[in-house]
Amino acid sequence: MGSDHDADRSSGSPSTPDLEIRRATHDDYDDVRSFTEGIWTDRGGDYLPDVYHDWIEGEGGVEAGETPKKTFVADLEGTVVGIVQAVLLSSDEAWLQGMRVDPAHRRKGVSWRLNEACFEWCREREATLARLMVFSWNAAGLGVSRAIGAEPITEVRWVHPDPDSDAEGPLPVSSDPTAAWRHWTHSEARDELRGLGLDLEQSWALREVTRADLERQADEAAVFAVEGDDGLSGMAYRSRVYERSSGGGDDEHGDDGDGQDDAGSAEPTTWAEYGVAAWDDVDAARSLFAAISRDAAVVGADETRVMIPETVGYVSDASYAGVEIGDEPAFVLGVDLAGTQ
Repeated sequence: MGSDHDADRSSGSPSTPDLEIRRATHDDYDDVRSFTEGIWTDRGGDYLPDVYHDWIEGEGGVEAGETPKKTFVADLEGTVVGIVQAVLLSSDEAWLQGMRVDPAHRRKGVSWRLNEACFEWCREREATLARLMVFSWNAAGLGVSRAIGAEPITEVRWVHPDPDSDAEGPLPVSSDPTAAWRHWTHSEARDELRGLGLDLEQSWALREVTRADLERQADEAAVFAVEGDDGLSGMAYRSRVYERSSGGGDDEHGDDGDGQDDAGSAEPTTWAEYGVAAWDDVDAARSLFAAISRDAAVVGADETRVMIPETVGYVSDASYAGVEIGDEPAFVLGVDLAGTQ
């Protein structure tokens, strides 16, 4: 979600009576750009001005077959002073992202009103839980997330094995989705992540991994199952391949961590993204990362991004296996929509 510094923590209620919460339009771009262009300048700036027109849904809502979403703005007497987006990821899981509030209107209940609109939209679509992500460096965003009722769920880290068609590991790796699912259901990683992995359509969003996801990715992308000496010992899946321009963004590789990929400079970089990686020991980790490196090379990726649990075991295993570790973890929080009415 990457919330930007706004909460009416004293009363928990709106304090700007003239505020209108409505659907975002393309005509709101100039207002949104004006209050977001100065955000996170020390981390490459905010992605929203670059992706705004593609990020929001059309005037008539999403097209058939697209992921349901709605982007809300807070309109104060004709000027937009806040924005947020809600996305429906499954039949009962929603994702909140892109919360921004004009610095001149923080602590006036703007984020409270925007989130209430998101919660109502999600409930109308029978979602029971709305999750969001905040990077660990965004202390204000963490505070705002707790203020709106979000509770901690899990913590993740990104790792970045190099694409390499010749990468090798000590254990064999298959592409069997049934084997990958079997390992996932019994893995410590699944417990640590509360069953979550990256969504297959929506960037930076997490939802529960299903067996159908792995079967689909085995057909359309890539799935990995590590075969250890004593049985299955690791799994992963490729969630998507995408291009973005180099530079800008907020994490150690220029992405914002908040819903869309940055469009900074003109030089495109191809990324292969892997929705989760789980393993039992360092040999399994080495074998899994080698398979990911080979796969990334096959799809022509320049960079990779793999989500793992943020625990000392998994992070140190990844380092021991020789892959690059992201500088900052990210926190995932969730709002019980049945309990916030």
